[in-house]
Amino acid sequence: MARKTAADFAPGVLRLFDSYVHGLSSRREFLEGAAKFAVGGVTAAGLLEALSPRFAEAQLVSPQDGRITGRLTEFPSPDGNGTVRGYLVRPAQATGKSPTVLVVHENRGLNPHIEDIARRLALDGFIAFAPDALAPLGGYPGDEDKARELFPKLDQAKTRNDFLAAAAALKTLPEGNGKVGVVGFCYGGGIANFLATRLPDLGAAVPFYGNQPPAEDAARIKAPLLIHYAENDDRINAGWPAYEAALKAARVDYQAFVYPGVQHGFNNNTTPRYDEAAAALAWQRTIAFFNQHLKG
Repeated sequence: MARKTAADFAPGVLRLFDSYVHGLSSRREFLEGAAKFAVGGVTAAGLLEALSPRFAEAQLVSPQDGRITGRLTEFPSPDGNGTVRGYLVRPAQATGKSPTVLVVHENRGLNPHIEDIARRLALDGFIAFAPDALAPLGGYPGDEDKARELFPKLDQAKTRNDFLAAAAALKTLPEGNGKVGVVGFCYGGGIANFLATRLPDLGAAVPFYGNQPPAEDAARIKAPLLIHYAENDDRINAGWPAYEAALKAARVDYQAFVYPGVQHGFNNNTTPRYDEAAAALAWQRTIAFFNQHLKG
């Protein structure tokens, strides 16, 4: 059976799913709203199942890949939750010190897709650390619905300090070259923008369809930015004009790309919102950007 894409779903279903995924509506509200799109033997529950992640099928880099080494570890976070825990992956055959990248997940914690992203970065020569913001609540629970339910229970001030602590740990990592970048997706894209406003020595930031920081904070950004947006993402894109104006006013070094015809989450290859061509181009640009600013 051919893999479904966003084109296989009515735009209304995709909007309902986006609201549900981001905690703006409940599962019941999704099912009630999707019922009117359930035709031809398809049920609302079937639509939700079809849109949900397929982690095993989408994995690109095995945890057992001999070219990388990965382990769970933690770093001190005295101003956050005490420690920041996550998945640290590095090239197995690195010669010399490697640049480091902080990988920030969506609003479901450190799920298998984000672990796979970290491994992809390690294959490209980076030490990647993917924290789990849900660690203080027991960690990613292995179920996306349960993860979504846990996320609002986090103390976001402490969580943000955990990400700041993670970036600081990477900067002093003995195997690292002292240069730190950040890539984040959705919630993580917002964290990537936030870190850029707080870390004057951040080497590079790559937010994928992330919430923008307050415009007044843009003047504090020193890191170069590579910003990815989806054309069909009104919720996130609404904040872009003000942010872009603030970046220009502050003379921040930034590049921004809007990928035509794609949905929020287009880089996530575990769901039908994934767009192969846009994701490949965005990832190629991301790796080139990190190579430019973090290596050497």
